[in-house]
Amino acid sequence: MTESRGSADSADGAHAQRAPGTPCWVSLMVHALTATEDFYGALFGWEFQPGPLQLGPNVRALLDGQEVAGIGQLPPDRRLSVAWTPYLASDDVDRTAETVRLCGGTVGVGPLDADEAGRMAIASDPAGAVFGVCQGTARLRTAVTGVPGTPAWNELVTFETASVVKFYESVFGYEQDPVVSADFDYVTLHVDGRPVAGVHGAGQRLPRTRGPHWLTYFEVGDTDATLRQVVDLGGGILKPAHDSEHGRVATVADPEGTVFSVIQSPR
Repeated sequence: MTESRGSADSADGAHAQRAPGTPCWVSLMVHALTATEDFYGALFGWEFQPGPLQLGPNVRALLDGQEVAGIGQLPPDRRLSVAWTPYLASDDVDRTAETVRLCGGTVGVGPLDADEAGRMAIASDPAGAVFGVCQGTARLRTAVTGVPGTPAWNELVTFETASVVKFYESVFGYEQDPVVSADFDYVTLHVDGRPVAGVHGAGQRLPRTRGPHWLTYFEVGDTDATLRQVVDLGGGILKPAHDSEHGRVATVADPEGTVFSVIQSPR
């Protein structure tokens, strides 16, 4: 996490989740669904129930009975890389998908109706980073935030911010708050004056094995204890814990190699 990250939580969280462009859900497609459930269930205390049938084998992750994320099973013949994918809210997924295409992005899946989850699509920006789009339904929306085991922040890691921020601004109408620095390329995206996501231009530091990608941060109660648990459960530590103005942060990978970050917010 960068030092410029703002707080995505607010007393008006329900309003923020409905506003177009706001991250409202995260999902993960994996090769070993049961093993992934075991990992995240032990790490975050998640329980699981079956998800929409239209999406193939998949589950919804629950925390205290509230939906916080989705995990799906990749077809056996598709050896794709795995990654947490944020979904951005839209009032009209079909119109948003068309705008994505007009602005140089690609729509890979949908738009389609996913039972009670509503209408959705999966797209990528011109640099190749994958994201989802979901239309105003309460069922495809993280039901609880701000507690351990819930998504805390989403950050796009890309080559440079200037051109890709124009894409997201054109598609979702974001306001932008860039960091004024000669050696730090970062823009915070705002919706109705609220910080909702970040864009980090990593330049040559961007991992060539991953390319531009969205990175999801999950809230935890104790970052150092969480790292020990990640290792015990078969995952790995990619960036050790360090303190930032937003809390104690680290980046890890689950046993399938899915990269995500954890943050212990200041109390």
